Amino acid sequence: MGMDIDSLVRINKEELSKLEQSLGYRFTDLRLLQMAMVHSSYAFEQGLCGNNERLEFLGDAALDLVIGHILFHRYGNLQEGELTKLRASLVNEQHLAKMARDVDLGKFLALGKGEDSSQGRSKPSILSCAYEAVIGAIFEDGAYPAVADFVTCFFLPDIEGKKEELLIADAKSRLQEVLQEKHNEAPTYKIEAEEGPSHQKLFTVAVCFKEQILATGRAGSKKEAEQKAAAAALAKIIPENG
Repeated sequence: MGMDIDSLVRINKEELSKLEQSLGYRFTDLRLLQMAMVHSSYAFEQGLCGNNERLEFLGDAALDLVIGHILFHRYGNLQEGELTKLRASLVNEQHLAKMARDVDLGKFLALGKGEDSSQGRSKPSILSCAYEAVIGAIFEDGAYPAVADFVTCFFLPDIEGKKEELLIADAKSRLQEVLQEKHNEAPTYKIEAEEGPSHQKLFTVAVCFKEQILATGRAGSKKEAEQKAAAAALAKIIPENG
C-alpha cells in the first residue's frame, strides 16, 4: 500500500508547522504545503500519487505575475526590456535557491533515498523548484493577495540591489548609446592603475570622451571596473538615471 498525502501530513504535522513559521504563512489546507515538499523521487519510491511539479508550474506563473506587478508600480521609469531583465534576475534558479536556503527549505523536503544521499537537499535545481512549488501552494491556498504579501516580504529587500547590479552591468552599453545619440561618438576606456598581487588585483579604469575623463571605477576585474566607471559617468550625465 502506497503512502498518501493525508498520512504524510499527519506524520509531518510538527515539521510543517515549523515551515509555516519560517514562511510567515499559515495554510488553511496543509496538504498543499506537504505536496510542495514532495520531490518526484520520493513520490516514485513511496508510490505516492503526485509530486510538487504541478504546484511548481503554478508557482512559476504566480511569481512572474507578482514580481512583474511589484516592478511595474515601483519603477515607473524603467522600460519593458529593463523590467524583464530585472524580473529574470529575481526568479532565476540561483536566486530562488538562495531564497529557499534563507527559510531552510531543504530540511523539509521529502526526497528519494538516492537523491537524498547525493546532496539533493542543497541542489539549486531542487531547491528553486520546491520554492516555486511553495508559492504555487500559497496561491492555491490564499489566492493572489497571499502570494503578493509573501513575495513582497521576501523579495523586496533584494529588488533594489538587483536593480543596481543590472544597471551597473548594463552601464557600458547605455553610456555608449547616450553618447552616440548626442555626439555620434563612443567613449573609450583606459587603465589608470593596477594594484595588489596577481590573485587579488585591483584595477582603476577611467572612461574618457573627447580626451576628457568622465569618471573612474575600481574593481577586481578590468571589465567590472569599466562597468563601474560607466555607471558613474551615466550618473553625472543623467543625474536621475535609474
